[in-house]
Amino acid sequence: MPRIIAKVEGKGNGIKTVIVNMTDVAKSLNRPPTYPTKFFGCELGAQTQFDAKNDRFIVNGSHEANKLQDMLDGFIRKFVLCPECDNPETDLHINAKKQTIGNSCKACGYRGMLDTRHKLCTFILRNPPEDTGSAKKKEKKSKKKDKENSSSDGEAANHNDIDAPDAVDRDDDDEDWAEETTEEAQQRRMEEISTHAKNLTLSEDLEKPLEERVNLFYNFVKQKKEDGAVDFSDKEILAEAERLDVKDTAPLILTELLMDENIRDQIKKYKRHFLRFTHNNKKAQKYLLGGFECLVKLHQSQLLPRVPLVLKDLYDADLLEEDVILAWAEKVSKKYVSKELAKEIHAKAAPFVKWLKEAEEESEGSGADEEEDEDNVEVVYSASARELKVETVKPEKPAEEEDDFDIDAI
Repeated sequence: MPRIIAKVEGKGNGIKTVIVNMTDVAKSLNRPPTYPTKFFGCELGAQTQFDAKNDRFIVNGSHEANKLQDMLDGFIRKFVLCPECDNPETDLHINAKKQTIGNSCKACGYRGMLDTRHKLCTFILRNPPEDTGSAKKKEKKSKKKDKENSSSDGEAANHNDIDAPDAVDRDDDDEDWAEETTEEAQQRRMEEISTHAKNLTLSEDLEKPLEERVNLFYNFVKQKKEDGAVDFSDKEILAEAERLDVKDTAPLILTELLMDENIRDQIKKYKRHFLRFTHNNKKAQKYLLGGFECLVKLHQSQLLPRVPLVLKDLYDADLLEEDVILAWAEKVSKKYVSKELAKEIHAKAAPFVKWLKEAEEESEGSGADEEEDEDNVEVVYSASARELKVETVKPEKPAEEEDDFDIDAI
């Protein structure tokens, strides 16, 4: 892909940045040049101008090429790369009537819906990409028509000389007008019909009530589990949740289907699955806590005594943030379980919540000299007392630290 070449023109309030090679850049991404240009304007809060005839794509203000190149990477991630295989060979499909933007991948066959919350999506819906396939078909038909006309003229001129059969004089290319009957052609037509039907289903699903969409997502994950493919389907599960617009509620479903009384081991096993939903999403984290309460109800004898340990595991795995846990602890809710059980869960969680608050206070009041000592404090569970305790331990021989889990690198 060519790198952005930008040229600043004008002075004062009239200063603007002309992207010299935007046409080439956009062509390499299989997107109209207006899309990345408008994306720059949305990200920078600047007005944009398009002059396709003179190949001038302008963003108001002075902007360095390197900065625009970084923004282009963001455009590629959001509007070009396949969310399933990260391949750039994708096409956008606009449904102006239903205000949806579909995305299909030529490499892996993925089909899904784009998140239309970005400002650029409004521009895309108003300015859909040209259907290159239709244009090619029209061009092909036009060529065939010209060829047919020239062939007819030639036949008329030579008819008196040689009275040859039509099958000899006709151009072989004209036979393309007939429908292919080979098994491969029939299979191809069936796939096209199936794809069209699938696209219709994608749009129809989004119009269904939330409860129905949640049930569709539940059945999708359940089928993956029954097929033995759920362990490696975290990206597919995320894509389905985004397609059905149930990303926030997804952790509640995943908890029900992927976890049981062995939740502590399952947190490690399905950490990637849950992180795709809970990372920087406090609403999804609240649904995860609700799912955990439901699990305690199902496996009360095994999980109720382990509430503080499980909460700590979820916290250590970065599936729950501190402020979300503290906010949850402030109010007992009967949304997922009975009031009585909810009180018991909160009572069991109290030692861990207390430790969180104290750790927060200590971190606020401590200086840089105390950081090393704080690293030697850990929470342990006393089987006899069934509560969390804060203990100071002697540092062991340094070992290689485990790399931080980066959700963006998945």
